[in-house]
Amino acid sequence: MSDYDLYYWSVPFRGQFVRAVLAHAGKTWTEAGDAAISEMMGAKVQNMPAPFMGPPLLIDNKAEFAIAQMPAIILYLGETLDLMPRSAALRALTIKVVNDANDVIDEITLDGGREMWTQARWRDFTPRLKKWMSIWEETGRQHGLKVSSGFLLGGETAGIADIVTATLWTTMTDRFGKIADILEESAPMTAGLSRRVADLPALAKLAAKARADYGDAYCGGQIEASLRKVLGA
Repeated sequence: MSDYDLYYWSVPFRGQFVRAVLAHAGKTWTEAGDAAISEMMGAKVQNMPAPFMGPPLLIDNKAEFAIAQMPAIILYLGETLDLMPRSAALRALTIKVVNDANDVIDEITLDGGREMWTQARWRDFTPRLKKWMSIWEETGRQHGLKVSSGFLLGGETAGIADIVTATLWTTMTDRFGKIADILEESAPMTAGLSRRVADLPALAKLAAKARADYGDAYCGGQIEASLRKVLGA
C-alpha cells in the first residue's frame, strides 16, 4: 500500500504542490484518477473520507486521516514530515507563503474560470502579478535569501516555503514563457531560488513525470485555453 492516496485531476496546477512535498519527502502515493474523483465529489458528504467540495483530497493511509484543501494538506504534510521551521515567526511566514501561493493560482485562473482571459484583462492584471512576485522577493530579502544561494526563509535545507515557491513559479513559467520573463525581471532572486529547488533530484524527476503524463497542460479547460491565447503559449 502506498503511504498516501491523492485525489486530484490529471493536470499539475493545485495538485502539484501536494505531489512536490510528497516527492521531496520520499513518500509514495497513489493517484485515484479523474473518474474516482468525479464519483467521490458526487457522493453524499457523510460518505466522503473528509467533507470536501473539490480536489485535492489526501488520505494518509498510515494515520488513517483524510484532509482536503491545498493549503491545509500542505501544512499537514509540513507538520507530519518535519518540513516546517521551528520558530513561531518562521512557521507563520510559511503559512503565509502557502496561502499566498493559493491566492496566486486562484488569480491566474480568474477564480477557477469565473471569467475568461482577454488581452485587456491580462494587461490590467500584469501589474498585480508583478506585485505578487515582488512580495516573494521582499520576503526572501528580509529573511536571508541571496541572489545565488540560500532558501526563502533562511533555512539550511529546503522546507515547505521553498517547495511551494518552486512549485508555484516553475510550474507556471515552464508553461508560459511570458510569465517567466516577468518573473526574471520582477523577482530575480525568487526565480533563482525556484530553479535551484526545482532542480533537486526528486523534484526534477516529478517535473519530468508531469511533462510525460500531462504534456503542456497547466490547469486545463477553457480558462487555460484563454490564458494561452493572451500569452501566445
